[in-house]
Amino acid sequence: MGIDPGLTRCGLSVVQAGKGRTVYPVAVGVVRTPAEAPVSQRLLRLSDAVEEWMDDYAPHVVAIERVFERSNVSTVMNTAHASGVLMLAAARRGIDVHMYTPSEVKKSISGNGRADKAQMTNMITRILGLSEAPKPADAADALALAVCHCWRAPMNLMVKGKL
Repeated sequence: MGIDPGLTRCGLSVVQAGKGRTVYPVAVGVVRTPAEAPVSQRLLRLSDAVEEWMDDYAPHVVAIERVFERSNVSTVMNTAHASGVLMLAAARRGIDVHMYTPSEVKKSISGNGRADKAQMTNMITRILGLSEAPKPADAADALALAVCHCWRAPMNLMVKGKL
């Protein structure tokens, strides 16, 4: 399961790893919360949505974007709150959580750690053989996180000495 955390829009995706670098899309969506609602209610809405996805799809692992510093501290804090709620939902189910920076995901998917949104959306559409690009960008980002983890998971195990 790939999650692009955000308090206003949170991208969610589920993919199935195949042989080699083959990855099959299963589901993708975006959870939205109203900006005028109290943060606590917005976090509850995110938590309820991701828990429903986890119940419906029973993912083995969650890949989530690592919160990185932006110039707007308020945005960083809200994203960090959302990430915490999303990781907690996984932890309660015993699901491993792996975090990736935006540049790690971009490099994995496009070969360029500085790829723009259009490049990333184009690549994830091609990689997954989708008939049209996932929208909004948060949905494409969630798919990219899931694919990134599928491709990096074997290397992560080798580094940890488990393979």
